[in-house]
Amino acid sequence: MSTEVPKSTYRLQITPEFTLRDAVQVLDHRQRLGADAVYLSPILEAAAGSQHGYDVVDPTRVDAARGGPEALRELADAAHPRGLRVVADIVPNHLGVAVPHENPWWWDVLRNGQGSEHARAFDIDWAFGGGRLRIPILGDGDGELDALRVEGGELRYYEHRLPIAPGTEGGAPRDVHDRQHYELISWRRADAELNYRRFFAVNTLAGVRVEDEAVFEATHGEIGRWLRDGLVDALRVDHPDGLRNPGDYLERLAALAGDAPIWVEKILEGDERMPGWPVAGTTGYDALGVVDRVFVDPAGEEPLTALAEELDDREESRDWAALVHRRKRAVADGILRSEVVRVVRELRADGMTGGTDDEVADAVAELAAWFPVYRSYLPFGAGYLAEALDAALRSRPDLGALLRETAERCSGAVAARFQQTTGAIMAKGVEDNAFYRSSRLVSLTEVGGDPALFAIGPEDFHRLQEDRLARLPHSLTTLSTHDTKRGEDTRARVAVLSELPERWERFVRAVRERVPLGDGSLENLLWQSIVGAWPASRERLRDYALKAAREAGASTSWTDPDEGFEARMLAAVDAAFDDERVRAEVAAMSAIVDAPGAVNGLGAKLVQLTMPGVPDVYQGSERWERSLVDPDNRRPVEFDAAAALLARIDDGWQPEIDSSGAAKLLVTSRALRLRRDRPELFTGYQPLRAEGAAAGHVLAFDRGGAITVATRLPVGLDAAGGWRDTTIDLGGTLTDVLTGREHSGVVRLADLLAVYPVALPAVAS
Repeated sequence: MSTEVPKSTYRLQITPEFTLRDAVQVLDHRQRLGADAVYLSPILEAAAGSQHGYDVVDPTRVDAARGGPEALRELADAAHPRGLRVVADIVPNHLGVAVPHENPWWWDVLRNGQGSEHARAFDIDWAFGGGRLRIPILGDGDGELDALRVEGGELRYYEHRLPIAPGTEGGAPRDVHDRQHYELISWRRADAELNYRRFFAVNTLAGVRVEDEAVFEATHGEIGRWLRDGLVDALRVDHPDGLRNPGDYLERLAALAGDAPIWVEKILEGDERMPGWPVAGTTGYDALGVVDRVFVDPAGEEPLTALAEELDDREESRDWAALVHRRKRAVADGILRSEVVRVVRELRADGMTGGTDDEVADAVAELAAWFPVYRSYLPFGAGYLAEALDAALRSRPDLGALLRETAERCSGAVAARFQQTTGAIMAKGVEDNAFYRSSRLVSLTEVGGDPALFAIGPEDFHRLQEDRLARLPHSLTTLSTHDTKRGEDTRARVAVLSELPERWERFVRAVRERVPLGDGSLENLLWQSIVGAWPASRERLRDYALKAAREAGASTSWTDPDEGFEARMLAAVDAAFDDERVRAEVAAMSAIVDAPGAVNGLGAKLVQLTMPGVPDVYQGSERWERSLVDPDNRRPVEFDAAAALLARIDDGWQPEIDSSGAAKLLVTSRALRLRRDRPELFTGYQPLRAEGAAAGHVLAFDRGGAITVATRLPVGLDAAGGWRDTTIDLGGTLTDVLTGREHSGVVRLADLLAVYPVALPAVAS
């Protein structure tokens, strides 16, 4: 197979229930859909029962539970003759250690300590633990070690199994424990006292030192075999910001991959630029944020903000920057304290003598809390550290000297550790916390987007696409992933609320009067999410509500759940099904957003599939994708239903816009096929501007022979009387691949969009 960049990708979640062999069975649908590559979630051996695969326990082999190496060969042998390339998601930053005996490297480190041949693989500060690795699995209380027992040549603590070092077996269990290379500690001590780097704040994912050449070779030997043997044609790299030196890692990976394209899960903030890495681009969150906002009505910003402020007892709704700083600072002082104090230890080792350790930790946390992006890659991005220092000096002048010295040292010998830490603090403070406390329009709180930016107009959208074509022409574009907080069509429906702020306010007041929670911000977030995902099962919505509330950490939390509040919250969710008035309110609001939400969804999908970049389609999103946060967005997909609908469309059926999602399947398949079969039509970017009374409701661009036309702000369009005299100049004679209708020159939007709210006219072959 050619190693050129695919024209599109289709993401499949490979699980023990949907294995690589199951993936083979759906390749025909992928091919008919128009995808150019099948993009696999992680397939190295993961923890038993893992549904996502990011908790790899053995990087040297394909997971047998996901089909094993033979199934990967079968998939490649089936995909390539169909013209489909294979993209594999890899996880270089960490390994899963939840069940020690499942991870042979971790088991050996626990057994043999610093003398283990695998000790160098993990990012462990042995000196901080007195030569012992701290394992945070004990419950609360001083007597937890009394529950230890020696059994089967192992140390046991309830269901946990741990190895015993040679020559240390005799005596009482507590005495045996005290002679081990590890120390069992309370899970509550993990936030401040761990001595191994984690993935974010996940104790069961231990950081790996791929900066060590031997570790890189050991963790990437199997991946290299896939590439050499032609099993995999491209790579997607998970979370490179967690690595000590992402640039060096990607240079080494590129050498291993040869000409195979590499994409990185790099989240770009605002105008941030990616370093000059040897990669095809990002995985597309930056595109997602832009596409979403061009379908949001800026007129809704003030009324929705005012409502959110009224509902928000914590007054967090308007000043996003201040909220971000507070929440990042909270996680730096809380669940990521272990990572902050490790930076302090490196500062001391570098010769820093000023202040107490707590004062230096205060300075590190303040700098990280003001850091404007996930991380820098010094010397690239040095301005971000300077920006953070200026902000920190303004907010904490009492730390002036310490802040200056900390910043200076964090741009030198301690730079790598500090940069690894700022990314984790951003992810946990913003994505997994502040996003759940900002509720004026929850479609804005998505990875890759800045909730402070409410909407963008077509002109800004065009400028950004011209820049994308110039800088990142092969970067992925996406609307839904395994990590999105809400699926693309959930967000498309929520975006309608920006056109209906007064109606939304009436709805919120009505349901709050019926089932109040005492946390107005969370209520606003929950009800928007429920209406966006409706119809949804009770179980899905209850699971989402619990996760959202605990991530917000205001009225309840993961570590100290408030059972009374959670019971009231779940009762409120149940009211959407059981309370006649609440059920009627939800049904009415859902009906109001249904049609315009579909217009937004079709428009966003067509724009994403045809804009500059390589479109990625998440599994099932060729039809309506109304998921919520994981694990909801990883639930099984009805591939057979989609295949049956596509067969009908290919037989000439012109689907209506209804609950089946067939209209979206039509848009997706026709756009993907056009990109695959006629790539010459997608080589440029020219904004197209409509003329007439409704010109502001059109987003249109010419990619070089294929023209995208999408309706935006459909509620306002209908209220103003529709398209009326609005026209657009297509330039010549083109055929809309969605309807087969021919159009020439200047056309009325009412004619071009008579069947669907989107069109894809293209030059005939």
